[in-house]
Amino acid sequence: MTMDLVAAVDIGGTKIAGALVDGAGTLVHRVQRPTPATEPAERVLAAVTEVASGLTAHPWWPHVTAVGIGSAGPVDARGGTVSPVNIPAWRDFPLVAGVRETTGPLPVTLVGDGAAIAAGEHWRGAAQGRANVLCMVVSTGVGGGLILDGRLRPGPTGNAGHIGHISVDLNGDLCPCGGRGCVERIASGTNIARYARDAGWRPEAPDGDATAAGVAAAARDGHPVALAAFQRAARALAAGVAATATLVEIETVVVGGGVSQSGEVLLAPLREALAEFATLPFVRGLEVVPARLGTDAGLVGAAAACRGHAETFLARGAAGT
Repeated sequence: MTMDLVAAVDIGGTKIAGALVDGAGTLVHRVQRPTPATEPAERVLAAVTEVASGLTAHPWWPHVTAVGIGSAGPVDARGGTVSPVNIPAWRDFPLVAGVRETTGPLPVTLVGDGAAIAAGEHWRGAAQGRANVLCMVVSTGVGGGLILDGRLRPGPTGNAGHIGHISVDLNGDLCPCGGRGCVERIASGTNIARYARDAGWRPEAPDGDATAAGVAAAARDGHPVALAAFQRAARALAAGVAATATLVEIETVVVGGGVSQSGEVLLAPLREALAEFATLPFVRGLEVVPARLGTDAGLVGAAAACRGHAETFLARGAAGT
């Protein structure tokens, strides 16, 4: 058992997860709590603290060299604060300081959840060996991260690649971020289900699944409203991907998150719409592949993002600084 450990925390609108992650990207100990997303800021931090405490209580904690946090965004990596769209009580919330109350003086790296997933998929998943990649998470929200020239490029604040808040409908619905017609407002799991319900879709059973997973099941059965909901979401995603590809010349799109579990119900219309939107010679034929790491991608990626900080911390310790 290697003791080359870092701690990772993944904060989203649905769950808060933490893990000890070894040098091979294996989660050797894991803790998870639901996100009290609609509760006061202190209650959300208390859930994070519960997760972090579950890590520090593990016998291997003394071997941990750094902490990585991937959070729903926007984030401010320079200031250590977060303002997740789907956690209304956290606005410029001092997350890094809050986590350090539990984890102590270890170096902490904060990145957006999309950047974390990009780092994870590049290290251990579907983006391995690829140099220019957009990794998207399609879940409660829509996020993304960029691998360019073989390296994670989170940007100065940790938000680069945040495709969910590219506007693809200038006259569209108001998004909680303040913009209109954002990709997330159309293509997130929450909004896929909302659109389907507003258009008259209902689960067959009275107590059936009324979430995006239920819509996906209905789409696989050929329900026209469910199919339309996913086609609409796929077109919004494709428009955002095409814009991103035009700016930075990505070659591959990795799609993860809970909604990606619908498989070809989402990916097939996404590829079809990309062929329509990404038409310039240098963006044609973008490869679209499903993520490999599933729900662990954010944790693996938060670990990957902080490993350089762990090496710096150890070097300082060896030098006595």
